[in-house]
Amino acid sequence: MNGSINKKSISIQRQFHRSAASYDAHAAIQRMMSEQLEQTIAQWKSSRQLEEFSILEVGCGTGALTERLASQYPSARLAALDLAPAMLSIAEQRILQAESKAAANGSRLLTSRICFVQADIEAWAAEAPPAAYDLIVSNACFQWLNDAPATLRHLRRMLRSGGLLVFSTFGPATFRELHQAFDEAYQSIGAEPRRHGLSFRSAAEWSRLLHTAEFAGVQEQQFLHTELYDSPRAFLHEVKAMGASASEAKEGSVPGLRRLFTAMEQTYERRFRLSGGIQASYEFVWLQAHAE
Repeated sequence: MNGSINKKSISIQRQFHRSAASYDAHAAIQRMMSEQLEQTIAQWKSSRQLEEFSILEVGCGTGALTERLASQYPSARLAALDLAPAMLSIAEQRILQAESKAAANGSRLLTSRICFVQADIEAWAAEAPPAAYDLIVSNACFQWLNDAPATLRHLRRMLRSGGLLVFSTFGPATFRELHQAFDEAYQSIGAEPRRHGLSFRSAAEWSRLLHTAEFAGVQEQQFLHTELYDSPRAFLHEVKAMGASASEAKEGSVPGLRRLFTAMEQTYERRFRLSGGIQASYEFVWLQAHAE
């Protein structure tokens, strides 16, 4: 059950398909974000008496979190979904390699408990059966949703009573230095400023959407993290290598693109260079909510 894929999803699919091979080498931010998810899941699991339970992972990428969930919860069955075929291929190889190590230690087979699904979560969730999962988890994926309110309603329907939805995403302060540098660059060339990169919802906005979707026990956390890069160009290269290079400004429609980027880099260097490199902010946002 793949569901139809819309034009925006096809673009995202291509980005992550291209970046799959380099993703793990540049995914330190995503690994940091997943740590909080794992802590939340461990707390939830310790409060539930479940002999066996079902997990849906949305946007499994190269399978780093998939492998840890399967290893930490040997009684769980896991559906790992992603839009990009190349990401899923790497995830499956990761699990096969982990399987070989686990077999040597007499552990329960991983591959028999994991089902990989190549699909657009928004189309797939609309057709998925109700009350199918005890836990739905997603790391650094929900910012890509085209219709978040509808998708959250579908995920709520898919959770069993007492089930947990927990996800991480990015908040509006993410890449704030880049946006300020672009705004000043546009002004310097006498053009109307345009948004480069995605617009992110705040934790409070996600909380409201979860309440509207009839989730209970909604909790939110947020944290501002700063990374240093050698240059604005090195920072943008890192973002592209993670597959996260989508922009709300169509490059073909931006006047004087080369001059704009030169002005942006100069502004970025002038305003946001520290002793160890140029600064780039990431606002981490974590949400959890339950199905009553």
